[in-house]
Amino acid sequence: MTLSPRLLPLAVLGLVPALLSGAPAPEPQSPPPVRLAVIMAVDQLRADYLVRFRPWFGPGGFRRLLEEGADFQDNHHRHGVTATAPGHATISTGVHANIHGIIGNEWLDREAWEQINSVEDPAAPLVGIEVAAFGPAALARPEKTGRSPRNLKSTALADQLKLRFGARSKVFAASNKDRSAILLGGKLADAAYWDEFGRMVTSRYYRDALPDWVAAHNAEKPVEAYFGQTWERLLDPAVYDAVQGPDDAPGETVDFGYTRTFPKRVTGGRDAVSSSYYTAFDNSPFSAEVLGAFVQRALREEDLGRHAATDLLCVSFSNIDSIGHSYGPDSHEVMDAVLRLDRVIAALLDAIDRQVGLANCVVVLTADHGAAPMPERVQALRPGIPAGRIRLADVDAAANQALTAAFGPLAAGEYWFTRDGYGYHLRPATLAAKKLTAEAVAQVMKPAIAGVPFVAQGFTRGEILALSDEGEGLAAAVRRGYHAPHDRDLVFVAKPYFMSKAPAGTTHGAPYSYDSHVPQVWFGRGVPKGVHVERVGTDSIAPTLAGLLGIPPPPEARAPRLF
Repeated sequence: MTLSPRLLPLAVLGLVPALLSGAPAPEPQSPPPVRLAVIMAVDQLRADYLVRFRPWFGPGGFRRLLEEGADFQDNHHRHGVTATAPGHATISTGVHANIHGIIGNEWLDREAWEQINSVEDPAAPLVGIEVAAFGPAALARPEKTGRSPRNLKSTALADQLKLRFGARSKVFAASNKDRSAILLGGKLADAAYWDEFGRMVTSRYYRDALPDWVAAHNAEKPVEAYFGQTWERLLDPAVYDAVQGPDDAPGETVDFGYTRTFPKRVTGGRDAVSSSYYTAFDNSPFSAEVLGAFVQRALREEDLGRHAATDLLCVSFSNIDSIGHSYGPDSHEVMDAVLRLDRVIAALLDAIDRQVGLANCVVVLTADHGAAPMPERVQALRPGIPAGRIRLADVDAAANQALTAAFGPLAAGEYWFTRDGYGYHLRPATLAAKKLTAEAVAQVMKPAIAGVPFVAQGFTRGEILALSDEGEGLAAAVRRGYHAPHDRDLVFVAKPYFMSKAPAGTTHGAPYSYDSHVPQVWFGRGVPKGVHVERVGTDSIAPTLAGLLGIPPPPEARAPRLF
């Protein structure tokens, strides 16, 4: 038997026999109690946004979910690297990177010694766009543009649904970002789509050609229709001033053809549509409108919520992340984008209600990570609080100096390490030449790195593997975010409010509450209404949703159901 590309990763996990053997489950005689489940993620939606901006939400979006659902107000990502790919993988699987293997948005492949994307797959070329659209680098290495969930090592909630019901249940995922759609949909999704240069695309992992309705969506060029539109605030500027502070704030980005203040004309700084326009569009609230319309179309075209068994819709809105990176969480831009997203979500919920009936659905709203306040903002509020923009090259220099002092200089063209984010892979050839172990070298680097003023703590590979992934605290978070087969020999964590993003904007990725604290709001069938103040984790989402759908949770998930 020859396995399809979608089934090959499942063979490793032992899921293929379960999927292919035995008689299918009996056909339901009546519609399932939950006809449609919805996982709705908003990239970089900090939990406090739902409190800060709540007075200005309309009745049908965030407010409907909060007032008619279950709001877990102290929900956190419990892994150390709070980035998009690890966050979406944890939402979908109920486990952390130490198990699901998605340690970042990209990482160094220790065999090829080059960076790979978290959803990179040379065997799954893109469908719906030509490689040439990505530029000369992609044409030189077209295999780098392939996408699939092959790097995800764990079973997702969506996989459990498909294993239980097969073709009687449909799993559909969509996002502005490839990694968000792919990792929410798991390995057995019927479809996953994401945006590339204004087109919704997929890969051959899922299908060989776009369905007619997706091709028609692209032919209509909805993204290009926004060229030249002006982004202005929905409310009086005084409201934003009162909630967020001034529109023109230190540390905000000037890019994409925008100024730091409103209004903003969406052109990318050019007279016609160009690659810079698509970047400007991604940094506007209008990208959520286009994705929302695409998902509404998918509801109709894919007949979601009308199959013999429960369907699953996974949607992740990415524009809050793009805007947040540029202007920070305390900006007028972020507030306005969240208010506009509230309208998009209200329209989507209304569409679901018309087609399926919200009484027949369950929805969970969450996020993949939060965002750090900009250092300039921190220092303006309280002068003297340690905060700043850092140079990781300073950590490199401290490590190199310590290694030279301990083991002598290297020959020309030799290097001790390759830095990968906030950590280091030690080069095997150098270790062999010096007859040293990676752990011995990392132990020399560690105190030198810890002496850099903005570094909080360092951990060697051996130390991390000896840690427990239970409990709270920095060490446990680092352990949960570490996957030994392709992780680093030494990792370090910066102190709060220090970031390597320069010269402007903000970022995320730390284990601190501003990055880890995200919403977890449940709504719909089987959800007891109320506000919950106990601390919970995003790893509870998959097992809780599995319980509401009457299917087994992902087999490696350990977090208890919330209800």
